[in-house]
Amino acid sequence: DRDVTGVQTCALPISDLAQLASDRYEIADALHRYAFGLDHGDADSLASAFTESCIFDFGPAGKKLGIDFPKLNGRQAIVDALIPFLGPLDTSHTASNLQIEISYDSATLYAYVMSQHYMPRQGSRPGSENALLMNRYDCELARDGHKWRFKRVTVDNAWAQGNPEILNALAVQRALAAKSRRLK
Repeated sequence: DRDVTGVQTCALPISDLAQLASDRYEIADALHRYAFGLDHGDADSLASAFTESCIFDFGPAGKKLGIDFPKLNGRQAIVDALIPFLGPLDTSHTASNLQIEISYDSATLYAYVMSQHYMPRQGSRPGSENALLMNRYDCELARDGHKWRFKRVTVDNAWAQGNPEILNALAVQRALAAKSRRLK
């Protein structure tokens, strides 16, 4: 179909366009629930973004950043790994350039997610060491009622500034603290 100016128009019925808009919103919302959960240490919000059997693969980004991070299988394993890994850091995630393709009850999402990380309570201090990461997200989602949830998330790093070792430093700091407690 073409409008009076000769521009191609969408031939979908209004109800289909409304469903498409709703689906696109809910898919973006899955990414936003994920980012909110990470930034606020909110396990419930983070968990709400994943299917029960989701696969989370930070390996491609981790390899470039020198972070050994295992592939995670299942919602609970993902939440149990990510909340302690990032939760204590001063961190913020911003999502952009979302590309969404929907096919019935499945969808793909490609997006950029920029994340800024500081050691705990250091983010507001001038000159604090930090890591600024721009990561590419390649995701598969499934419809779950009115919500969409990630079935697979693969994260690759596009670029980094600062010191990504901050992410490892916190893990090392915790391991040393736990070892110290055990020795007492």
